[in-house]
Amino acid sequence: MVGKNNNDNEIIRRVLDGKINDYELLLNRYQSIVLKILMKRLPYEQVEEVAQIVFIKAYESLYTFSGEKPFKNWISSIALKACFDFWRKQYKKKEISIEFMSDGDRSFLNNAILEQSADALKKKGQEKEAKELLDWALKKLSPEDRIVLELIYLEGYSNKETANFLGWSNVNVKVRSMRARRKLEKILRNLYLK
Repeated sequence: MVGKNNNDNEIIRRVLDGKINDYELLLNRYQSIVLKILMKRLPYEQVEEVAQIVFIKAYESLYTFSGEKPFKNWISSIALKACFDFWRKQYKKKEISIEFMSDGDRSFLNNAILEQSADALKKKGQEKEAKELLDWALKKLSPEDRIVLELIYLEGYSNKETANFLGWSNVNVKVRSMRARRKLEKILRNLYLK
């Protein structure tokens, strides 16, 4: 691992020294990692465009890379922030009406809220519907709330790791995740009451 990190640092040094074509080595090495991050958090049709934005931002900010942590962590952080920016823009355009959900999805949503149990959803074998429901509900949250819930509860990152990725304090992550969970629960409850 140390060898790869040193190799990355050497490539970065060469790029900063004017050998800009060497940036393609980093792009090829980390493209799959960036795509994996984006595909988990963005609509499929947006992944390629946002990936380009990530690599452009990384290139433009390359001079800020200190080399203290692996390049993989640095570029992953840029990818997460790009997801955050994407959802922040979407949040400004928000208002996703329940009328756009199919009858089957609405029916599933009503049943899921009645049961209020992830175990019950799994027992029914409706993971796809549960994911769609969760995605729909997450889109109702602010980008900050959405990203913190995804990182902690869907990706399994610790509060400390999430704080490092987002550049927030550990306390901010804990408070925001607690509040975001409550907001998500309220969205689901209100949907059932309609």
